[in-house]
Amino acid sequence: MSEVTDQAVEPAANADEPTSAEEQGTMSDDTTATDSASEPSAAPADLEKEGEVAADFLENLLDICDLDGDIDVDIDGDRAAVAIVDSEEGRVPRRLVGDNGKVLDALQELTRLAVQSATGHRSRLMLDVAGHRAGRRAELVEIAQEAITTVKESGEKAALEPMTAFERKVVHDEVLAAGLSSESEGVEPRRHVVVLPA
Repeated sequence: MSEVTDQAVEPAANADEPTSAEEQGTMSDDTTATDSASEPSAAPADLEKEGEVAADFLENLLDICDLDGDIDVDIDGDRAAVAIVDSEEGRVPRRLVGDNGKVLDALQELTRLAVQSATGHRSRLMLDVAGHRAGRRAELVEIAQEAITTVKESGEKAALEPMTAFERKVVHDEVLAAGLSSESEGVEPRRHVVVLPA
């Protein structure tokens, strides 16, 4: 029914760099970089173990639910990346993504808990289903680029629509790469990114 596929494992470019609070997943995105720097980065072997545990958990879940899908395991920077992808037997049900990715977010949290239960360590793994997060990331990069252009041209800050922590993280990274700064404002579910002028 489902099949686990390992892909090439790339170690983190700089595992000593602190990660932003939004990248921490279940942590509040108001946490400072110094707070998150106190958590050690996982070694590639630990990330491989996380990926294996997550793949086993998801494979069992798909089998129990009689759903099609293969599991791809990879390492993306300093976190395990696991994806449920279409298999030869059929397509992954898009209901595993849900409205605005809510089912995907819940499934990711369950998978993180399964990994934590097996390893004894908090997991920061990212889960994707049928390329949803990858597609959304491309959309968010475009939204961020438009906001960056607007802020540079006008010199005024720009507030974006409410986003999930994953989405805000993608936008914050794009803004930082463009030499500007940004911050998250508001409370869930209305928390949003504000792009600030230089």
